[in-house]
Amino acid sequence: MEPLSHRGLPRLSWIDTLYSNFSYGADDFDGEGNEEQKGPPEGSETMPYIDESPTMSPQLSARSQGGGDSISPTPPEGLAPGVEAGKGLEMRKLVLSGFLASEEIYINQLEALLLPMKPLKATATTSQPVLTIQQIETIFYKIQDIYEIHKEFYDNLCPKVQQWDSQVTMGHLFQKLASQLGVYKAFVDNYKVALETAEKCSQSNNQFQKISEELKVKGPKDSKDSHTSVTMEALLYKPIDRVTRSTLVLHDLLKHTPVDHPDYPLLQDALRISQNFLSSINEDIDPRRTAVTTPKGETRQLVKDGFLVEVSESSRKLRHVFLFTDVLLCAKLKKTSAGKHQQYDCKWYIPLADLVFPSPEESEASPQVHPFPDHELEDMKMKISALKSEIQKEKANKGQSRAIERLKKKMFENEFLLLLNSPTIPFRIHNRNGKSYLFLLSSDYERSEWREAIQKLQKKDLQAFVLSSVELQVLTGSCFKLRTVHNIPVTSNKDDDESPGLYGFLHVIVHSAKGFKQSANLYCTLEVDSFGYFVSKAKTRVFRDTTEPKWDEEFEIELEGSQSLRILCYEKCYDKTKVNKDNNEIVDKIMGKGQIQLDPQTVETKNWHTDVIEMNGIKVEFSMKFTSRDMSLKRTPSKKQTGVFGVKISVVTKRERSKVPYIVRQCVEEVEKRGIEEVGIYRISGVATDIQALKAVFDANNKDILLMLSDTDINAIAGTLKLYFRELPEPLLTDRLYPAFMEGIALSDPAAKENCMMHLLRSLPDPNLITFLFLLEHLKRVAEKEPINKMSLHNLATVFGPTLLRPSEVESKAHLTSAADIWSHDVMAQVQVLLYYLQHPPISFAELKRNTLYFSTDV
Repeated sequence: MEPLSHRGLPRLSWIDTLYSNFSYGADDFDGEGNEEQKGPPEGSETMPYIDESPTMSPQLSARSQGGGDSISPTPPEGLAPGVEAGKGLEMRKLVLSGFLASEEIYINQLEALLLPMKPLKATATTSQPVLTIQQIETIFYKIQDIYEIHKEFYDNLCPKVQQWDSQVTMGHLFQKLASQLGVYKAFVDNYKVALETAEKCSQSNNQFQKISEELKVKGPKDSKDSHTSVTMEALLYKPIDRVTRSTLVLHDLLKHTPVDHPDYPLLQDALRISQNFLSSINEDIDPRRTAVTTPKGETRQLVKDGFLVEVSESSRKLRHVFLFTDVLLCAKLKKTSAGKHQQYDCKWYIPLADLVFPSPEESEASPQVHPFPDHELEDMKMKISALKSEIQKEKANKGQSRAIERLKKKMFENEFLLLLNSPTIPFRIHNRNGKSYLFLLSSDYERSEWREAIQKLQKKDLQAFVLSSVELQVLTGSCFKLRTVHNIPVTSNKDDDESPGLYGFLHVIVHSAKGFKQSANLYCTLEVDSFGYFVSKAKTRVFRDTTEPKWDEEFEIELEGSQSLRILCYEKCYDKTKVNKDNNEIVDKIMGKGQIQLDPQTVETKNWHTDVIEMNGIKVEFSMKFTSRDMSLKRTPSKKQTGVFGVKISVVTKRERSKVPYIVRQCVEEVEKRGIEEVGIYRISGVATDIQALKAVFDANNKDILLMLSDTDINAIAGTLKLYFRELPEPLLTDRLYPAFMEGIALSDPAAKENCMMHLLRSLPDPNLITFLFLLEHLKRVAEKEPINKMSLHNLATVFGPTLLRPSEVESKAHLTSAADIWSHDVMAQVQVLLYYLQHPPISFAELKRNTLYFSTDV
């Protein structure tokens, strides 16, 4: 796997997300909606992002989440560029406040763990002991010491944060905390034995089993929930998780501490101690986590695992796939009765010596993949959006936790279905002795990752074999403990304090790339995550016959709760015989791929942030900056009324003596001439510099407009059209009618809805109505080419709905409760309004104006 160089911090993999905080896991469902036995124990935090120093275990780095080895960022020599000292100190307070709150939770968890220890010790010397003294000391080893260290740290830090001033110092507290990490080393060395002892004691003693299954953790001081029930197994993991959390906060504090502040050298020292400690325990724990011994005495290591959608007997099933050093195993969690140890059920396995990838030609003979209808995917997104809003309302009104859990479970079910049905990219594997298997992935990135990981292992001298039923049982039995991925990527599985992701617009400039060994035709694509799966958002032009492409292309990418950006570099193939029959696209070769975390602290600045991403020896330089949702909601009228952007549509049409603005007619004509079959037209971002150049010539009414249009990339022309509607001083469907459109689309009775929606169109000013109907017919023509361009009516409604309806700034404040919630009820309703008209039979302007049947009510 290729290394990543970025400012975001990679996930620690050795016990990556050991257990989730939410009790519904991917394994609760078998892909057919049937609920299965609950998966991981509740109550454990998700592993935070931490830095891995260069001295860390190579096994760890190769398997770290995000697809590559991490290069440790050098602690900053001062504040980040553009950050003022005052702001940096304020950020220190915010970082410390957050850490203090999580420290309180951690202390409460340690207290809950210690609570049963005293009564257990008291009974150990009686005639009916629950546990022996030795068992108690093994299970609770060093917990008391860890508790006392953190209680002292919390008691000293708390008043400093509460009585904050710019001169406050607390580096010595973190330095002391780091110096006591030896206690954690002793805890980690005993951790495996402690878990095994607790498990054995639970099996042999019902009284201890009851105690260990339901430990009561006190809620934070300002929390409504007084206690939470958590298992002992989940609590014993907390100290391991805590070291990584402390390392993370040291990174953040250094980032916002001036170099001349007395805390700076102390925090640097604490970070150095913490990193060295993490390196040493990684090396100790990693082999124990990933290896299983075969009956022949050989070591079989888990290299990669994850959730994939398998197409089996014409239906989609979510499977947990495990790649070991010599075998690929596909499994699902078995249904077990309550209290029994959970196990995976092996669906099939292929020794890597027998595994082959079919060529595109061979795939032609395989069953074809039928994509899930777009409108059903959109319905799922709407349900998820509505459920999110309900959960937030319940929390705000301090609703019952049972009601919230019920809503969360419903949301999980919808997110699970979306995840199951959204992937479309086929990944076929074949057993040379027989059967073929088909997985569907959401991105070329995953397909390439799995293929590369398998091919790398196949370079070794592998032997074919058949597992006996006992061997298969042992191997499948190891999956539950060895797995590194525990939860499917849905928001239901996230802790409340986890980042909800970014909502707004990410501006990315792909500058150049180096490191290619021979000349090729090269381009890059950009992907971001949305609703748990990745979506391709932009594509650079092909730079021909070069080893050092210089694209320097800027893209504007809309983010919907995104946390990661991926860059994939391809070699363009012009051989038309190499067409993948699954998706009717020519197979281009991936030259490299990389992923970076969209860290809000790094991205949410007004300045461009330049970085380099490394992939297979190739280095791609790019820059990015982020515009938050509240900023991107603004419709700013143009100061110059001579142009077309930011000028009222009625002013433009009157000046041009036209019914539809010239810019709309020309862009539509060009898209229909040479872009109607372009995959992802209107969804894939055009190059921002090209769009700005077109904007300038339209605003200046330059005579070279037509020549420039014919020479410009079609995605930039599509982007210019979208930008025109987005920058109108008020939406095409007007601010005045916006509330009525929201009410009309919510009507249940079809006749009432038809009456209302047609009346609203008739109420629009003529230039707005004629332009809207013109655009409507164009979008319908684009959707007719859906088999080729992959743009359905639903896709187009998603792209254009908010652009045509989103109110101007004054209105938007009244209607959008949260700038971060792009999939809020309002935005989903905006999509539905446009979709209603797109699905409606042709609407004629003359007919609409003449027909009074519908128009019996006032707006």
